[in-house]
Amino acid sequence: MNFIIGAFKPACNVSITFSDGKSRKQVPLKNENGQTVTVPLFQSQETIAGKISVEPVSGKKVEHNGIKVELLGQIEMYFDRGNFYDFTSLVRELDVPGEIYERKTYPFEFSSVEMPYETYNGANVRLRYVLKVTVSRGYAGSIVEHQNFVVRNYTPPPSINNSIKMEVGIEDCLHIEFEYNKGKYHLKDVIVGKIYFLLVRIKLKNMDLEIRRRESTGSGANTHVETETLAKFELMDGAPVRGESIPIRLFLSPYELTPTYRNINNKFSVKYYLNLVLVDEEDRRYFKQQEITMYRLQETS
Repeated sequence: MNFIIGAFKPACNVSITFSDGKSRKQVPLKNENGQTVTVPLFQSQETIAGKISVEPVSGKKVEHNGIKVELLGQIEMYFDRGNFYDFTSLVRELDVPGEIYERKTYPFEFSSVEMPYETYNGANVRLRYVLKVTVSRGYAGSIVEHQNFVVRNYTPPPSINNSIKMEVGIEDCLHIEFEYNKGKYHLKDVIVGKIYFLLVRIKLKNMDLEIRRRESTGSGANTHVETETLAKFELMDGAPVRGESIPIRLFLSPYELTPTYRNINNKFSVKYYLNLVLVDEEDRRYFKQQEITMYRLQETS
């Protein structure tokens, strides 16, 4: 029985280490099994370098048809699980066909890598970056090892960031004016604004402000939209009177937000909305939605 178990064990152990692994920032990432692991953080145009070691198990020799490392940027749609679309694919050949008798270490380097999109784990899609090492072996089956890493890209503050002002209402019943201090927010920003009641002839009992994320995947007839309410913030409890002004101050840092993603590789988009919800005494709900742009500001250490 032990012989049968041994037959399915890999002939060698493959490990991947980054050259600046100890000093580089590590961030959490949810892997395929739903477990959270910590992996290195990179941004576009950085050099990704390190070492790969291949060690035969218990002194046996390993025959191979070549060893290579690939750097892959991939998008996977959850309705098509297991099929990865590669938008970045770089390869380095590490060894020609031959035999390995003892632990062998190979340095690798991908310099100034173009990584235009951020790592993303969504409701129906994920975008990942991975180093993939393949020890090619014909009949014996190739040995493959993966190492994930995360990419985040930073944007300077926008030079123009106008406030959002809107008037909404129901004719002769309700007329409100709302204002948000700007239309573009970084992930740790604060939404500041006010709501002004110009006419109130409906008995309102409460008002909430929601942050909503809308993820759309696919295209044309196959477009799938998933909307998620990330935060709900009570602005008012009780009936307002005409002329009343309600302040808004909503901190974004407690919520797991991403930047706005527009048409990533023609595969998916992620947009954010502020949704104003008013509820009257008969539990009728009135909505007003406004898109905002999210961006990632460089973190100061």
